[in-house]
Amino acid sequence: MSEVYAVRRTRLRECCNAGGSAAALVSRPANVRYLAGAAPEGAVLLLGRTDDVLVCTGPPDDRSPQSRPDDTLPLHLVPGTTTDPALAAAHLAATQGADSLAVEEHHLTVTRHRAIREAAPTLRLANIGGVVEQLRIVKDEEEISCLRIGAEIADQALGELLESILVGRTERHLALELERRLVDHGADGPAFPTSVATGPNAGRRGHRPTDRRVEEGDFLSVCLGATYRGYRCEIGRTFVIGTAPADWQIELYDLVFAAQRAGRESLVPGAACRDVDRAARQVLDSAGYADALPALTGHGVGLEIDEDPQLAPSAMGKLDACVPVTVEPGVHLPGRGGVRIDDTLVVRPEADGGPELLTITTKELLAL
Repeated sequence: MSEVYAVRRTRLRECCNAGGSAAALVSRPANVRYLAGAAPEGAVLLLGRTDDVLVCTGPPDDRSPQSRPDDTLPLHLVPGTTTDPALAAAHLAATQGADSLAVEEHHLTVTRHRAIREAAPTLRLANIGGVVEQLRIVKDEEEISCLRIGAEIADQALGELLESILVGRTERHLALELERRLVDHGADGPAFPTSVATGPNAGRRGHRPTDRRVEEGDFLSVCLGATYRGYRCEIGRTFVIGTAPADWQIELYDLVFAAQRAGRESLVPGAACRDVDRAARQVLDSAGYADALPALTGHGVGLEIDEDPQLAPSAMGKLDACVPVTVEPGVHLPGRGGVRIDDTLVVRPEADGGPELLTITTKELLAL
């Protein structure tokens, strides 16, 4: 992996040099991990004029190769926990002879930005913008492999839950059980707070579990994800509890399923992000559910659960091959509940079989 990280840093350096900056300071944790491997909490990465340095307040965890940074990257430890590694990195950049430093203004607070300027007054500070986030969009096969394993773990945890008795248990209890199962099967942890929604809560995006108990005839919506070696995937399914589903539940489920399929089938290299959203949204719009739809159909995943690209009506840009995204349309009807179906897929060309589905738990409307 050392060569991979070195190539990534070289690409960033080229972008910074093209913008007139001799050095760069990366402080956003996911971006540090992308460029340097696993790093201690609070670490920053300096792409210096002469050397790249990982600056942190303590040594990395060496218990596992997956928890250590790139072993070819020099470490600079700052004393104590009160010293800001970003300030130390700016001072190092100045001592290396840099006259300018590109920083992640979208991540730094105003106070921290001001402190960096005061720590290295000879440096001209520039904005690196979202360059690293853009580099992260297209994944290599090692990154996709981590997402694939995470998806397998999430599928396994969800499948085991479906085999247990659900009636009478609370949303909160089920969410905690799912998160425990993720870790039991090898995940670093949940990719985001697990959502379990029953009855009138079902289908609501980002629902936080409550003490409401599962009842016969409920819709049950579950959205969970696993983190594996830092990479995060997502899956969401909706089921009916106990009895055979009612006619309105079947009709709504079939509609959301059709929308989700339309979105999945639109995932081809070169497709406009807004067109993927439109493909799914039109199915639901035409059935009169325009006011019940979420703001977006999907988003990128990787070291963070919500990355670019965004599959939304106002989204700019087009999809590339090897970009993992979610497709997650849903409809929530206040007071009644709703349906959400969510998969993680990787954009692949038609010659390679089209979009690769990572989350494979059945999308059939099961009565549990």
